[in-house]
Amino acid sequence: MKLTFARTCEKWLHNLDKRPSLGVALSVLWVLLICGLGFFWHLGTIGLIDETEPLFAEASRQMLVTGDWITPFFNGETRFDKPALIYWCQAIAYAIIGVNEWAVRLPSAMAAMGLIGLAFYTIHWHLTAADRLENVYRPQRTWIVAALATGMMALSPQMIVWGRTGVSDMLLTGFITCTLLCFFLGYSSSHQSTNIFPCRWYTACYLCAAGGVLTKGPIGFVLPGLVVFAFLLYIGKFWQIVREMRLFVGLPIILVLSIPWYILVFLRNGQNYIDSFFGYHNLERFTDVVNGHSAPWYFYFLVVLLGFAPYSVYLPLAIAKQKFWQRQYWLTQERSQQLGLFTCIWFIVVFGFFTIAVTKLPSYVLPLMPAAAILVALLWSDFLSKSTAPGMFLRVSAWVNVSLVSAIAIILFYVTQIIGKDPAAPDFRLVLQQSGLTVVGGVIWLVCALLLAVMILRRFWLPLISVNLLTFTAFLLFVLTPALFLMDSQRQLPLRQISQIIVQTQKQQPNEEIVMVGFKKPTVVFYTQRPVTYFKSNQAGGEYVQKQKLQATKPQSLLLIAQPKKFPKMGLQPSDYQILLKQGAYQLVRVPLD
Repeated sequence: MKLTFARTCEKWLHNLDKRPSLGVALSVLWVLLICGLGFFWHLGTIGLIDETEPLFAEASRQMLVTGDWITPFFNGETRFDKPALIYWCQAIAYAIIGVNEWAVRLPSAMAAMGLIGLAFYTIHWHLTAADRLENVYRPQRTWIVAALATGMMALSPQMIVWGRTGVSDMLLTGFITCTLLCFFLGYSSSHQSTNIFPCRWYTACYLCAAGGVLTKGPIGFVLPGLVVFAFLLYIGKFWQIVREMRLFVGLPIILVLSIPWYILVFLRNGQNYIDSFFGYHNLERFTDVVNGHSAPWYFYFLVVLLGFAPYSVYLPLAIAKQKFWQRQYWLTQERSQQLGLFTCIWFIVVFGFFTIAVTKLPSYVLPLMPAAAILVALLWSDFLSKSTAPGMFLRVSAWVNVSLVSAIAIILFYVTQIIGKDPAAPDFRLVLQQSGLTVVGGVIWLVCALLLAVMILRRFWLPLISVNLLTFTAFLLFVLTPALFLMDSQRQLPLRQISQIIVQTQKQQPNEEIVMVGFKKPTVVFYTQRPVTYFKSNQAGGEYVQKQKLQATKPQSLLLIAQPKKFPKMGLQPSDYQILLKQGAYQLVRVPLD
């Protein structure tokens, strides 16, 4: 009865060695399945989420409507937070499938699927090359390890969140990951170019780096450049590989593809663009705290632990397994067998770079998640190819795995008592409790903990990752997605309903100004397709309304969005306005100005 996991997989995949086309078909189907579940399933059925997502969505819509593909605008003001590529991608998606949530998020989902597909190919290349060196043929192991790695990439919290959100983070991660993987494929294939041009993989590396620069600025080149630099410095072949890469050709490729937009936007907007993008959104974010996004030095340890959960418990062992300190060992390895070292340096450099940066956000370390998945998969590759019993550190990691999923289960049982009240969704905690989703989630992870414990006690090691993957999939399907629908109905649906009323009323009174007081919800701008005047304080909002009443030439009324309790604080009594809609935490009123 104690068939090993490898033999079980061999039984199911025994035709791979006889029918290579079957392996290709299975690989494509696997990538489509996990990406479909992780990124495309219900991608556009949940409304845009305030505050960042609609900023990108509306700026992209403005590009399509105005035909200005150089300067991004939101709500009548320039938006220099990010370069143009994300806006171009969303605008093109609008032109193809319409202005909707699917189009907003499609570039992120496609980027996630692209990097996962290339990761599958890279791991397959690495393991096939290892088999050739050992004069063996193990397509089953190759397929299983690649499937595990890409499964962990697609079905992990951090990747799912940003792969389903219409912002630039996943697009940047896709370009950085593909830049690094293309570099490794060019490096490991040893195809020396016979002319001045780099080989196809190095060329693809430069193209992806240019895409990264157009997505989020210098970091698109600097971050993968630091990883490659550290790797080449470690193996002691820096100048040899630089010459092999034809860097004197590659750098112009990057500049020719990425710099023209920067020149055009500078010529149109001048120093304002330089100060905003390069000064505030790049240099200041690295050297100072921006928008209050500070965190302690150990912040990214927690982000990786939770963002790559539940597989993150195996990361310390997976990194240690590479023995990156044994430089002489790695120098004797064939290039194609240095993937473990490369991904280890990739992980450490990205983690260290953003730990040093003063401004800290969870999305910043997203580019190291693919490296983390590859490292854990390579750890499991050793178990599939060697008959040696797992050591003490794996057993400890496995029990930590049990502890982590047990903690997740316990937290889910009590989460409705832990979470605070959200002013934007005051009834969400009660609705979530009544839904029973947290109990279902707790049971799912508790069953996972029991299964893992039984496998550890019976020394059945190899399926541990598969159990985690299946559990996360069940949690995504039966708990997380329904919970997102609940959150949307409580937090964002009221704003969409208010926006719908505004669109209807402005057909009769098109000149009515829209004013929002006490909060900033950019979704209203996107869904109404009209500018909104924001005021943070009640006093400023009330003073603006009174000022509008005193204007000599003015429209008959304005539309005001605020929380019901805020109107008296603005100096407005019920007789001063007409309630058009009260939904959730918000109220839409018409304030006569005459």
